[in-house]
Amino acid sequence: MKIRRKQLEEMILDGESSTLEFKRKFTTPEKIAREMIAFANTSGGYLLIGVDDDRSIIGIESEKEQLELLQFVCDFYIDPPMHYQTAIVELDGKDILVIHIPESSCKPHRLVEHPYQKPHQRKVFIRQNDKSVIATREMVRFLEAQSREDREELLFVMGNNEKLLFAYLDRHERITAREFSRLVNISERRAARKLWHLVRIGILAFHQNNGQEYYTFFDDPRKSGGTIKQK
Repeated sequence: MKIRRKQLEEMILDGESSTLEFKRKFTTPEKIAREMIAFANTSGGYLLIGVDDDRSIIGIESEKEQLELLQFVCDFYIDPPMHYQTAIVELDGKDILVIHIPESSCKPHRLVEHPYQKPHQRKVFIRQNDKSVIATREMVRFLEAQSREDREELLFVMGNNEKLLFAYLDRHERITAREFSRLVNISERRAARKLWHLVRIGILAFHQNNGQEYYTFFDDPRKSGGTIKQK
């Protein structure tokens, strides 16, 4: 992977985000695996080793040692295995390890904390704003369904349910799956699937806050990645 020095400087200046995480040093394998898993399960991103939270450049001591530790993490702490790319970029006379984790097509990736853990007991992480958080059961089901779907263009049909949903969000700014199910008189499970479809094509955003899950507008639907069709 090639990354220019100026590109890296701009990334660091922008600060941590849903697609960028700083690490002062290579901490425990579990913590590094958690960040990589969260990126792979969400929209991909970059993990920078040798950069502090305040954007100061710390650097790494041994490129060979860091790459060996990274491979160890991927071999023993992440299931299923994931793709990643690395680069070493010099800033202020210090080496920064840049790890790029693309969005995965084999979601969900899980953290292997113990070799005898059953797969469903392993934690799933996602990226939310500038944090890596444990995915809820609903999110895990969505990731499992997403990995089974074709990667073809997503079609969004604007029906009566969607019109009611958007009108509700215009008034209240947020909605839960339960509220949506009551609003349009469908099952909560079906409501969650519809909401997640809108998340996937970039119309809605999913949030977790103090154990509550809810959805808001992500942006103007005309800027989303999906194709909108009036019904």
